[in-house]
Parts: sequence; C-alpha cells; structure tokens
Amino acid sequence: MAAKKDPQSPAPHVADSHGLIRVHGARVNNLKDVSVEIPKRRLTVFTGVSGSGKSSLVFSTIAAESQRMINETYSAFVQGFMPTLARPEVDVLDGLTTVITVDQQRLGADPRSTVGTVTDANAMLRILFSRLGKPHIGSPKAFSFNVASISGAGAVTMERGGRTVKERRSFSITGGMCPRCEGRGTVTDLDLSQLYDDSKSLSEGAITVPGYTGGGWNSRLYSESGFFDPDKPIRKYTKRELHDFLHHEPTRMKIAGINMTYEGLVPRIQKSMLAKDREGMQPHIREFVDRAVTFTTCPECDGTRLNEGARSSKIKKVGIADACAMQINDLAEWVRGLDEPSVAPLLTALQQSLDSFVEIGLGYLSLDRPSGTLSGGEAQRVKMIRHLGSALTDVTYVFDEPTIGLHPHDIQRMNGLLLRLRDKGNTVLVVEHKPETIAIADHIVDLGPGAGTAGGTVCFEGTVEGLRTGGTVTGRHFDDRAAVKDTVRKSTGTLEIRGAATHNLRDVDVDIPLGVLTVVTGVAGSGKSSLVHGSIPAGEGVVSVDQSSIRGSRRSNPATYTGLLDPIRKAFAKANGVKPALFSANSEGACPTCNGAGVIYTDLAMMAGVATTCEECEGKRFEASVLDYHLGGRDISEVLAMSVAEAEEFFGVGEARTPAAHKILERLADVGLGYLTLGQPLTTLSGGERQRLKLATHMAEKGGVYILDEPTAGLHLADVEHLLGLLDRLVDSGKSVIVVEHHQAVMAHADWIIDLGPGAGHDGGRIVFEGTPADLVATRPTLTGEHLAAYVGS
Repeated sequence: MAAKKDPQSPAPHVADSHGLIRVHGARVNNLKDVSVEIPKRRLTVFTGVSGSGKSSLVFSTIAAESQRMINETYSAFVQGFMPTLARPEVDVLDGLTTVITVDQQRLGADPRSTVGTVTDANAMLRILFSRLGKPHIGSPKAFSFNVASISGAGAVTMERGGRTVKERRSFSITGGMCPRCEGRGTVTDLDLSQLYDDSKSLSEGAITVPGYTGGGWNSRLYSESGFFDPDKPIRKYTKRELHDFLHHEPTRMKIAGINMTYEGLVPRIQKSMLAKDREGMQPHIREFVDRAVTFTTCPECDGTRLNEGARSSKIKKVGIADACAMQINDLAEWVRGLDEPSVAPLLTALQQSLDSFVEIGLGYLSLDRPSGTLSGGEAQRVKMIRHLGSALTDVTYVFDEPTIGLHPHDIQRMNGLLLRLRDKGNTVLVVEHKPETIAIADHIVDLGPGAGTAGGTVCFEGTVEGLRTGGTVTGRHFDDRAAVKDTVRKSTGTLEIRGAATHNLRDVDVDIPLGVLTVVTGVAGSGKSSLVHGSIPAGEGVVSVDQSSIRGSRRSNPATYTGLLDPIRKAFAKANGVKPALFSANSEGACPTCNGAGVIYTDLAMMAGVATTCEECEGKRFEASVLDYHLGGRDISEVLAMSVAEAEEFFGVGEARTPAAHKILERLADVGLGYLTLGQPLTTLSGGERQRLKLATHMAEKGGVYILDEPTAGLHLADVEHLLGLLDRLVDSGKSVIVVEHHQAVMAHADWIIDLGPGAGHDGGRIVFEGTPADLVATRPTLTGEHLAAYVGS
C-alpha cells in the first residue's frame, strides 16, 4: 500500500540549511583578510594570476583546517605519530567537510616504487597469484620484489614459570626479490675504459680516475704494490695480474715504510665514490661518475625485479612479471577473462582499479613503470584513481591544476570526471588556469589583482558569464586567442634524431630545426618527453629545464636559490671592509637567539608547534651589529625585504651598483617574478612561481639549445603572454628553443610543430605531423590539429 503524503510540504529540515563553506578573515601567506562563501555539492574553480593566493586559500586554509580537525579526533598517542598542523590564520571557518586533497606533488622516486605499488594494484595481483598461480610457491610475499628470501635458526632464552628455558627456533620467509639487483631491475657497472688507459703502464699514468693521477699516494699504492710490473702496459697483464689490479680483496702492506691497505681498483672506487650521494660530490668527481657508471638491465631477472621462483608461477601461461609489463588496458582485458569464483571479490576489486586507470586516460601505463618517471599531471591522476569508485559522498575534493600535462583532448575527459565527482554529492574545489575547466564551474572565485603583495584579495565571485564581464585580469584574458603566425622564422640548421626507441617510441627519425621555436606536442603518453629527453643528449650546449620540483626549506629563499646572495654579500663586505660571512643568516651574521630563522619554534609534541617572532632581532634574522653596516643607505635585512623589481633598480645604479646581482635580478624579472621578495621562504612559493624560478636560474647557463618541459604549468592566461615574449627573446638572441607543450597559445606561436601520436602507449610513439602551425590548422590531420583549429577559430 502506498504511503499517504501530507498535502502540506514540511518546512526544510534545519540540517539542510548548512549549504555553504564560510571563510572569514583568512590571512595565510599573502591573503588580506579574505572572506568567501563557497557553495557545497558544487564545482568551484579558484583562479587568478600565479602567486595571487589561490593555493593559500584552498590548500593552506580550507584543506589544512579540515585535516587538522580530523587529526584531533584521534587519541593523543596516535597524534604523536602524525604530522602536527597549526590552525591557519583565519577568524571563522564554518561548514567544513572531510577534505581529500589530490595535489601535484610528484610521486617518490624511490627505485623500488612503481605505478603498481603506489596504487595497490600490485598488492591485489600478488594475492591473486598466491591463490591461483601454478606451481604454488607461497604467500603474497613470494611475489613481492621488495621482500628478500631469508631464513635463520638458533636458540632463544625466555622466562617461564620462574625458570629460564632455552628453546630452538627457526624461521624462513620466502620473498620474491631478485638477489642480484635487490628488486631494482637494474645493476650498476663500471666502464673499465673510463678507469684506465690499457695502452699505458702504471708508471706512465695509466689510471685516469680523479685523485689517482700525478704520482700521489693513490697511484703509488698500485705501482709499488709488487703484484705487477709498473712499467708493463695494462693490456699485456696476465689474467692473474689483471684480477689483482681490479678485484683483489683488501690486504695490509707497507708502501714506502707506511702501513696501507691494498685493494683492487674497482671495489676501492665503489667504496670511495659510488657509495656517496651524487648531489654531494665535487663537480669533477660527479662528471667522472656520470661517465664511468653504466646502468644495465639485471641479467639474472631481465629487469623484472623478481627471482626465479616468482617468475615460474603462472596463471593461464601468464606470470606476474608479464602481467605487470602489460599495458594496463590489455591487463584489464586479461583480468576480465579470469573466471574463478574462489577469488571473485578480489577479481572485482582489481578489475575496478584497472578500469579506473583506463577511464582516467592512463591505460597506456604499465604497472612496472617506475613512479619517479611519471609527470606531475600523471602523478596527480594516479592519485585520483582510488577516489573514482569510492562510495563516499558529501566529501570535499581539492584538486591542484588537474589539467597540467593534459592535451586539450584529454582535458574534456578530466572535466567529465570532475563533474561526476560533483554529481555524486561532493564539493569539488579546483585551482585552475585553463579556460576549458573554468567554463564548467558552477561558481568561480577570482583572486588578485596581482601576485605576491599585490594579490591576496577576492576580485570576483560568481558565474562564468559574470567573470567575462567582471573586468578582472582573468575575465579580460578569458577569451584570449593567440593567432597563428603569418610568417615563421627560417631554421639555421637541424638536430638529427635517428632510430629513437625510448619507452614507446617506434624507431622514430626526425629532424628538429635549430634557430627557431619548435613545439613538440601530442596526447598524454604519446612519447613527447621520451623523444626530447631520451634522444637529445644533455651535454655541451644543451640546457634542459624539466618538471622536477625544486626543494627548499624555510631557510632558503629566491636570493639563496638563484645565487643572488653571493654578489650581494660580497658588495656589503667590500663597502664595509668586513667578511662576507657576516651577511649570511645561515652563518656568522645570524641572530644567536633564533639562529637566523627569524622565529623561534616551540615543539608541543602532538599539539601544533608554535612559531613566535624572535624578540632579539624582531624577525630580521641578523645580529644587531650586522645591521649597522650599510650599502647604498640600506642594511642587509632591508635589501632582503625588497621585491625583485625594487632590487633591480637599487643594484643597477649609484653606490650599490653590483653588475653580477643586477644580471640575476634581470633574469628573475624576465620570467615575470618582479613582485617576489628576495628573502621570501621558498616554502611559501606557488608551483608556478617555483617553475619560473628554476627557469630563471637555467637561463644563466651557456647553451645554444634550450629544452623546456611544459613551461606554462601553473601559469595564468596573462602570464602565458609574458612567457611567449621570453621565448621570442631567447630565439631572437640566436638560441634554439624546443618546448614540450600542450597549451594552444604556445602551439600557435611556434615556428615548427612536431606532433606525436596518434594515441598513447602502444597506440602512440610515431610522428603524425611535422610542419608549421598554419599547415596543421589548414589540414587538421590529427587530434591536435582539430583542437588548435577550434582554438584559433578557423
């Protein structure tokens, strides 16, 4: 029987009245008392120029407070193991829900981390093979390349009933790790031809390793060891002599009356040089290591990382190594074909995970792909996978530029995913610059009007139509379309690439023109980065600016990162007749109370630590006596408080004129960072600002060919114009610029386009178009051509 309805509809329930996230008086980083009301269960896009305060509002205020409040629900014991978070500087935060953050942090580049391990797909595959694999070799650990096989036995002593009892115990763990490469898939080898010249004898200086030349103790150790004739060329050594020279085990002996340990050259170099962190090496040693060390596929496991036992167990003639090497869309088909009621729930979960990869546009990856080789955009989409099939609703999803690294064709798919998350009843907050994604928003918050101290206010709130007519920087540039050039520059030569076969490239031959602006494009996963980074040697004359993030502690700032502080310290020292170290907050000039940090941190265990401004130096970071020294009427703390634009003027003329500092400041202004403060901690910079800071430092390098990997990442529509001007200036000064890029404005501005495709993974890896942007728009032979034609409106 149907239930009768009350003819008078009841008043809305009070619980349904909380439809807004209210933020009042936010002052994090550069935000100036920002107040906004964000509708729940809608898609809200936050936009504005790079550095205007978008991430400060969304990540450092809303997401950070939600995370902090969730952490506080755990016991004090559990909180002690969690990161401690301070309450953001904000007066009121109302209506928050649980926040799931999907940011752009690159996945860890640990050699044992793969796409399969970071998404739990490998964990499910291991269980599957441990249940169905023939022959059965053990538990899921037996299929893990991170677990070594170990066994042991011995006596254990324990107290039992007031007596001490000894018992014999033994244990064994069957792991899947390849013993030769320890689960890395590659082994390092030394190229012997880089260690010595076999046509010479030891007394003629045959050893070419840094530190082993010129008759020092290292070279005397070998020539006076007595194991071989020092005047005999190495190529004439017997097998025994060559073994003693290269691989002899450590032996004590006297050389010139001094006790020394003799050891073969190979193990000695491995211990003294290869055991060190590459970044900490002196430049000449690093150069030698790069030359002498070769990474080769492990001959024992053939790069699969697994031992023989793990490789031998199969399901329908497919081993776990074969499954992980398959392209994910092929693997999804294989899993779909398995019909085993005994593991049905596992197969369903694995199937959903793999289907999510395909749906999100990552079907071209394989589970054995090292996670450190994924681009920022790919890493972000990999993190999205676990949320796509989630049954959770009324959650706030926060995305940081989800379209980075995506071709216009892929952006449409990403937009669909964002809308699907919203339609399930979730609040979706997106920090974004691309007009295609801003256009699908239910609500828009535009921050600005400028960047840094010139930003931090809300310029506009409302709909897309309102933004277009709102008169803000974003609104004015929203419908900007770069026109295809009428005339393009003529190339001055070509860079030949022959037989490129890195990753999914299919024996590609291409001539990249020099002396012009060349854009390499194609859908995500088509092989662009493989072609450019894998085939153009980053040697003499090639400056490569990749997507790796720049790390920085709260002690590092634009002045220290770019090397600007060195000429400034020297100029202060020279003007005042004192040591340069006095003008470093990390050295002798540091305030003794706060050690040059400007603030004093108090650790409160599981509670958020408190940072208070140092009373001694009032946050200036320097000792009081250092601030008595001036240059051009300013002390060092006042110089670090200047913006790049102010400092460029200050160090350009007059008493403070410092050409070396002025040159670096010019480069920072060139990439659009004129508003940054010299002493601003790197931890407060946005992703786009860090990318441009890196570009500014690389512009100092002497090179004829510049390779830029998606320089528009994190850039506002207005900043893209600035970037195009910079690229033009580079080309006009005689450089060759090769840009891996998806942004249509950069494509339209190019002199030459190389388009890869037609699809991703094994459907890509081929050149599908070479020519001018005008030809690409006129013929529209590819997906890129269609989207570029639609963009320029032809």
